[in-house]
Amino acid sequence: MEQILDRFLRYIQVDTQSDENSESQPSTSKQLNLLKLLTRELNGLGVEAFLDEYGYVMARIPSNVGGDVPAVGFIAHVDTAPDASGENVKAQIIKNYDGSDIPLKGVPGLELKTSEFPELLAHKGETIITTDGTTLLGADDKAGVAEIMDAVQYIMTHPEFKHGPIRIGFTPDEEIGRGVVKFDVEKFDATYAYTMDGGEVGELEFENFNAASAKIHIQGCNVHPGYAKGKMRNAIHIAQELDALLPAEQRPERTQDYEGFFHLISIKGSVEEADIAYIIRDHSRELFEKKKAVMQECVDFINSRYGAGTATLVLKDQYYNMREQVEPHYKIIEIAMKAIADAGVTPKVQPIRGGTDGANLSFRGLPCPNIFAGGLNFHGKFEWVPLESMQKASQVILNILAAFAAGA
Repeated sequence: MEQILDRFLRYIQVDTQSDENSESQPSTSKQLNLLKLLTRELNGLGVEAFLDEYGYVMARIPSNVGGDVPAVGFIAHVDTAPDASGENVKAQIIKNYDGSDIPLKGVPGLELKTSEFPELLAHKGETIITTDGTTLLGADDKAGVAEIMDAVQYIMTHPEFKHGPIRIGFTPDEEIGRGVVKFDVEKFDATYAYTMDGGEVGELEFENFNAASAKIHIQGCNVHPGYAKGKMRNAIHIAQELDALLPAEQRPERTQDYEGFFHLISIKGSVEEADIAYIIRDHSRELFEKKKAVMQECVDFINSRYGAGTATLVLKDQYYNMREQVEPHYKIIEIAMKAIADAGVTPKVQPIRGGTDGANLSFRGLPCPNIFAGGLNFHGKFEWVPLESMQKASQVILNILAAFAAGA
C-alpha cells in the first residue's frame, strides 16, 4: 500500500494552478491532469468514480452496515493558488525536525525561521515537508487530497472496517472562488460533508468570512507633461488616492480573529488608465455589507472630485459565512470534535479567516464544515506541512465514518 507521504509527493508534482482571468471550467486544463489521475486511482482501488464535464471527480463507496446511516462526503480541491508558481515543485523533507531554522535551498539565504514562524517549534521531532523556496508547496489542498485518498485506500483494503455510505469529491478552482459553482449537489448525494482544507493540526471550522471582490477601473487624462497644468489626470495617482480613502487599520496585516479587512491585491496601469482590485472580507454579514458600502462611497467621492465616470466599480459577492447553515446540524461538529480527540489531537474550533468550498455547499443544502489538512503558510514559498499532521487527518476521516456507522 502506498504511504501518505509518497502519495502527497506525487500529487504536488502535478502543476494545478488556477487562473481567475480564465472563463473556462476548470479555469486551467492542467488541473484535469490530477483530476484524471485521481479518477484512475479511485477506480484502481475498486471505487466507483467518474470525472464530469466541469472537472469534478465524484466517487461513492456503498455502506457495509445495516440501518439508516446518512451518506457522508469528504471533499478537497486540487488547484493551487495563483499567488505563487506551482510548477516543478521541489520538496524538502526534514526528518526528526530539531527546532532550528530551515534553509530553503533553492534560494540562497532564504530560511523558514522560527522567529517568524514559531509554529514550527510545536512540531519538533516530526517530519517536516517544505518548499525549496522557488515555488509554493501545494499542501493547500493536496494534503487534503492525499489524506482522503489514504483513508479510501484503508477502507478498500480493510473490509472489516464498518462504515455507512461514503461520498468523495475533488474539485477545481477553489482558490479563485469558483470551486463548486457547477458542483452537482444532488448527484453527489450526501447528507453531510466535510472539506479537508484547514490549516494547523486540530483545526475545526464552521465559520468563515463573507467575501466579495471589488475591481475598479480609473480613467485618467494623459497630456504632454510639459503642458499638463489643469489638464492631466494621472490615473495612477487617482488609484493611490482611492486606496488612501480606505481605513488603513482594516488591512489584513492589521487584523485578526473575527476582524474583517479590505485587501488590495493588484494595481496596474498608466497615466491614461489604471485598474485596482480588492477582496473584501468580514465574518459579520452586517459589517460585510458596510464594507461594501464604504468601497462604493470611495468610488463616488473620486467621481465627485474628478468627474463622473472617472472610477467604475464592479463589486461581486463570492461566498457567505456558513455558520447559519451548519449550526442547525451541530451534531456533525460534535462528531468531528470527538473524531479529532480520538486521533490524539486537541480540537481547535475557530473561525476561518478565509473561505472553503464548504461555505458555498452549505448554502446549497449540504452542511459542510472544514477540518484541518495540516499545512501552514499557504499560497507562498514558506508553505510547509508536518507528515504526522496529514496522518492524523486521515485517521480523523476514518473516525468520523466509524462514528456515523455506530449511530453517533
